[in-house]
Amino acid sequence: MPSDPLVFLPGFMCDARLFWHPLQELSSERSVMVARLRGATIEEMAQTVLDEAPPQFALVGHWLGAVVAIEILRRAPDRVSQVALLDVSPLPEMPQIAAARETRIVKALTGRLDEMMLEEIPAESLAPGPGRAEIQAMMLEMAAGLGADRFEAQSRALMRRPDLQRTLRATKTRALLMCGEYDKICPPRRHEFLAELMPHAEFRLILGAGHLSPLEQPEKITQNLRDWLEAPLLLA
Repeated sequence: MPSDPLVFLPGFMCDARLFWHPLQELSSERSVMVARLRGATIEEMAQTVLDEAPPQFALVGHWLGAVVAIEILRRAPDRVSQVALLDVSPLPEMPQIAAARETRIVKALTGRLDEMMLEEIPAESLAPGPGRAEIQAMMLEMAAGLGADRFEAQSRALMRRPDLQRTLRATKTRALLMCGEYDKICPPRRHEFLAELMPHAEFRLILGAGHLSPLEQPEKITQNLRDWLEAPLLLA
């Protein structure tokens, strides 16, 4: 049987380069696409992806993209054959974090986007070592390509995101949860909790990675995705 297409949803202020390695490696095995996160809310972003996605697909999302993936599961569970969630939190925004986002939005719109990205994803949320500077440079390059207006839209979508724990608890879709060991934005313990919350989920800790795990440990992410995709699907 042909494999379902694989739809990737990049994280906050990221583009297809976040998933460069799995895109390159898995595109010879199945159809792949990277969806853009367009809209002012998580709900609008999810609907835009659904409007453009194939009728049936496997879904991979990182941070904001993973939050959108959970909303897609809520809206159209029969269209998603399996889902991988990377460095994610399904919880609503805490007031103090929302207030900090508001400040960063104002500064980003006045020409300080790079500085605000380094506050949004600080160095200590990435794995230590000589590769950290290169990862940060790629992060800033992707953010610059999207621009300050997208920073505002994506920040506000995160600020207004709903509590999606009920969706995860109710899903029958087989899921893979991955998180970098140094991720302080969406820590590993939260993913362990989600793996227990979801009926058909497994958790894999990505050693040597932080919040941008697909860039920090691309080979490990790709191998975990390949193993997950090749495993037998659950019987309905």
